[in-house]
Amino acid sequence: MIKKWALLGVGVLAVLLGIAGIFLPLLPTTPFLLLASYCFMKSSPRCHRWLHQHKMLGPILVTWQEQRAVSKVVKQRGAIMIALSFCFSIYIVPNLWLKVLLFVVFVILMSWFLKLPTHELVANRRENH
Repeated sequence: MIKKWALLGVGVLAVLLGIAGIFLPLLPTTPFLLLASYCFMKSSPRCHRWLHQHKMLGPILVTWQEQRAVSKVVKQRGAIMIALSFCFSIYIVPNLWLKVLLFVVFVILMSWFLKLPTHELVANRRENH
């Protein structure tokens, strides 16, 4: 019983971190959603079903699990959010060495992110989901 509640708690925390990762560039969304999916699978079929059927989070999770890829829309949104977040961070950081460090991390992160495979739906059919 304690294990079930611990997995449920970790799952909820992972979902929250995954959602935060949508907006924060250094926090990855998909790994946290995969962790949440695993924890929910072991602790709460209801939460697992909710996560996989969620309008925004479900397709990211299913596409990654089935194709090891992200959709074009997720990639575009992610690239925009990464760029905006880093530009803002570089702008507000006072020290030049921190600006340079942030820029280097930005280039590395963006290079990795843009190389992720992209999966597109052929048609809006049930088999694609």
